[in-house]
Amino acid sequence: MLFMSDERHAAANSILGTSGVGRVRVDSSASDRASRAWWDADADDYHRTHGEFLGVNSAEGEFVWCPEGLHEGDHHLLGDIVDKDILEVGCGSAPCARWLAGHGARAVGLDISMGMLARGQDAMNAGGPAVPLIQASAELLPFADESFDIVCSAFGAVPFVADSQRVMNEVARVLRPGGSWVFAVNHPIRWIFPDDPGPKGLTATLPYFDRTPYVEVDDNGVPTYVEHHRTIGDRVREIVAAGLQVRDIIEPEWPEWLDREWGQWSPLRGQLFPGTAIFSAVKP
Repeated sequence: MLFMSDERHAAANSILGTSGVGRVRVDSSASDRASRAWWDADADDYHRTHGEFLGVNSAEGEFVWCPEGLHEGDHHLLGDIVDKDILEVGCGSAPCARWLAGHGARAVGLDISMGMLARGQDAMNAGGPAVPLIQASAELLPFADESFDIVCSAFGAVPFVADSQRVMNEVARVLRPGGSWVFAVNHPIRWIFPDDPGPKGLTATLPYFDRTPYVEVDDNGVPTYVEHHRTIGDRVREIVAAGLQVRDIIEPEWPEWLDREWGQWSPLRGQLFPGTAIFSAVKP
């Protein structure tokens, strides 16, 4: 969740006219509209803040799973990627998809925000691996059945859709038998704490079991930013209901070498409870 007063998001809030915060149910179409508008408006500030860490402007791209700094090149959560067809859902400016392409995969990037995809196209125009970029919602993947060997998402799409079960179903549909689905999200335990990297962020304020979305709105009550909450159990049940098998749930520890704050992530909080959950599943 975001702080309305966060200066980093001032430009997006100004563009979208964000003026309030609520906790209300939001359907898929409203959630998609909000996410598309938000990430278009926030693209410049997002890349100015996080671009270097994520390798956005690297000629080869980078595949960083989470603010804790897990790199696919070190941890191989996707397994063998050479000659594999891989879809990245919620790719943003596609540094992960470009990194995969540079390491032997046939990668495709999908995101709901044209503003984010445009940044990826700019990076590819400067050289390095090129990947197809597609604008679409994660709830309706525009691909034929059994098109991919691997589907992945590093903090993309899953927390921002109203119907994440539909995302799991769509991923299962486009995966080939034996294919992997690996996605990283905010650790659900973070929902109960304020988005503050300091001491204020150590006090629980919200019920873990309250799944009402966090919504920022304009003066007319139209959502400008939406983030949805699911528990660990919810995520497991969604994966299983889609016909997939859970292989692992990775909860990265905060590394000693990392002193960087990223929104709500910080060494202080990272030493006490996890900030990221990475779910790994396979299609039988």
